[in-house]
Amino acid sequence: MGASLRELRQRRQSVMATKKITRAMELIASSRIVKAQQAAARALPFTRELNRAVSAVAEYSRLDHPLTNHHENPKRVAIFFITSDRGMNGAYSSNVIKAVSRFVQRLREEGKEPVRYVVGRKGIGYTQFRGLPVEASWEGFSDSPTYDDAIEIGDRLVADFLRPTEEGGVDEIWAVYTRMESMISQTARVRRVLPLEVVEGVKDIGDHDLVPEYWFEPDPETVLDRLLPVYVRSRIWFYLLQSAASQLASQQRAMKSATDNAQQLIERLTREANQARQAEITQEISEIVGGASALAEQE
Repeated sequence: MGASLRELRQRRQSVMATKKITRAMELIASSRIVKAQQAAARALPFTRELNRAVSAVAEYSRLDHPLTNHHENPKRVAIFFITSDRGMNGAYSSNVIKAVSRFVQRLREEGKEPVRYVVGRKGIGYTQFRGLPVEASWEGFSDSPTYDDAIEIGDRLVADFLRPTEEGGVDEIWAVYTRMESMISQTARVRRVLPLEVVEGVKDIGDHDLVPEYWFEPDPETVLDRLLPVYVRSRIWFYLLQSAASQLASQQRAMKSATDNAQQLIERLTREANQARQAEITQEISEIVGGASALAEQE
């Protein structure tokens, strides 16, 4: 009985130590979520207006630009997806990986070759474990990305898009990221980045509508050459910020659940330890009474 009591106490101490860790991680994630949400909210207006500007140039200039050309029979499709660098995030990374797997299956059914670009150690570890080829990978900033990270990723994707497929280039670029709907809801989304398919903010022109007259300085091609790389970087930046906020929200929710479960386990172990202690005391009393009775009988 004594060994059982010691074991229960040791388990309770271990769970209490784990609870302190999960509680600390929950508080840290909670404090960082607000900053991540604010960063994503600040990036949204610029991203939206840039989308409209690029759409206007592409729509009204009628320019044949490499980043807006749609391939009739795309062969190689880039999949850029964002996972976490660390664990204890609930189903955050696994949801993204599942979305990527479904998208890859669809591409293969269409006769297209998927080309993976990975952000986060979890995604890198998954591809290495499965033996999947990866064109490029980045890690170390999944929960706190910077615009320099978006520039590096965006420039690499644009360079591969402009390269012919025979030389290792890609015909399309798709992004898989996690959109933060709320503190309790984060959704993995698949969005196309290139070729350009942005129409938000550009109204369709009807028979009785006046067509706006646009002037481009110095010329539409130069404007697109300047805007499109910025557009891709902005999209990647927005995806990174949304994923970072989603990761922190998922971590906060997972750590809160772990803390609550640890508290319930501590309470159960405390009851079991008290019962074991009571049984031990009862046994000791019984032994003392039995010994005293034996001595009384001998007298």
